[in-house]
Amino acid sequence: MKSVVVKQAGGPEVLEFEERPIPTATQNQTVIKIHAFPVHRYEVLTREGGSPSVKFPRVIGVEAVGEVYHPSKTSQLTAGQKVITFMGGLGREFDGSYQEYALVPDSIIYPVTYNGTWTELASYPETFYTAFGALKATRLQKGQSLLVRGGTTGVGMAALVLGKALGLRVATTTRQSDREPVLSNLGADEVILDHNDQLQTSSKYDGVIDMVGVPVVVDSLSHLKNGGTYTLVGMVTGQWVWKDFDPFTN
Repeated sequence: MKSVVVKQAGGPEVLEFEERPIPTATQNQTVIKIHAFPVHRYEVLTREGGSPSVKFPRVIGVEAVGEVYHPSKTSQLTAGQKVITFMGGLGREFDGSYQEYALVPDSIIYPVTYNGTWTELASYPETFYTAFGALKATRLQKGQSLLVRGGTTGVGMAALVLGKALGLRVATTTRQSDREPVLSNLGADEVILDHNDQLQTSSKYDGVIDMVGVPVVVDSLSHLKNGGTYTLVGMVTGQWVWKDFDPFTN
């Protein structure tokens, strides 16, 4: 099988194709034939050496969709069954999705029923899981207001769709005015232009989910009502530390 292996930190040139044998299922690990996977920004960070816990060589990639190739000895899954897998150490503690077949713990394999394309299915699992987790952390109730900062990111759009399904009034942001119709068509109650890291509104919201991070933290907090909850999800700008404060470790 073909695998894309990172043997040392660096730019895209360190992604090397390598022929490997198809792995063998174990007592509690199933072999999945991978049909599609998304590429995440933090996988780029890992490839560049920004994830100290990841040891090279490693096949990165934290989620995939595909079918069961060879179930484990204790698995209830059957060969050919459609499944998804994400997180749980995939692509970090053990080899991930940038390959044709992967050996994955049964604990992070989830059977699904889906009639669309593999690439469509690959766009959903972690994106919507992350958005739903952020909404839970923000602790909003039906009828309250939510601001999604970084609305045209994958998780941002998922948060918009899920927020509306939960009965929230959702405002979302974009830095490109020509993308406002996309967000409106997804159901946004309000689309706000983000100009030079400043939102072009004075409104405040019951909760904020922030996909942008460090450069806009102060401005995002200025749009949060007293008693509201600010939930930081992403760092799409690539900046991780805000005024000597790392929000992911403190």
